[in-house]
Amino acid sequence: MMTFELNNSRIAETTKTTQWQDISVELLNDIFTPLPFQERIRLLYKYFREDDVLLTSSFGTTSAFLLYWVNEVRPTQTIHFIDTTYHFSETIAYKEKLTALLGLKVVEVLPEPAQNALTRDERWWQEHPRMCCSINKVVPLESVKAAHKVWISGLMSYQTEFRSHLRVFERQGDILKFHPLIDVDEGELLYHFSLHNLPRHPLEERGFGSIGCVHCTKQGEGREGRFKGQSRTECGLHPGYFIKK
Repeated sequence: MMTFELNNSRIAETTKTTQWQDISVELLNDIFTPLPFQERIRLLYKYFREDDVLLTSSFGTTSAFLLYWVNEVRPTQTIHFIDTTYHFSETIAYKEKLTALLGLKVVEVLPEPAQNALTRDERWWQEHPRMCCSINKVVPLESVKAAHKVWISGLMSYQTEFRSHLRVFERQGDILKFHPLIDVDEGELLYHFSLHNLPRHPLEERGFGSIGCVHCTKQGEGREGRFKGQSRTECGLHPGYFIKK
């Protein structure tokens, strides 16, 4: 109890005297890491204005968990959905279901039409999969990221080796990445889905543990089915910490 009270005191002093540009990643982690994930989300809005906060969602298998809690804390927060044009029809239906259920404010981010058409005509997901991700997912988000200061992401450490090394806050170029759920384990995730009666992605019952674009997603537990046969587990949105992009 004493530790929590001291931490609360430090939070109050820091939010009163410090501008966000002056707060180091280390200080933010020192303050946020001891807190439960719900309190981390609430506290974020004491440091940052809502307009400075970027929230993206793939509307994948675990997305409803983060969306539910951000919506509880800040129901007016905009959610950006990167529509690569290669999503499963079930993902689009799931997005529409969650949007209606939670009353979400969703904005779609689309790739440049001519380049998107090129990736489709030449089937770049086969010969140039990394470039396909870059054109249809990474590049379209760049201008959106530039308008924000902190990016909320639902990554959890148990999902991949890469994610197991992430902290609550990391810096990626000019933006701060915020991982409020990073230390949530799979059991707690499933508990909250059940407790709050959150619908599951319809492809889960068909054996898809993680869901992205149609061409690069196969059946498999966890992220085993993502980029199968390729030497990567991420699309390119999240790697690149400490590299100015």
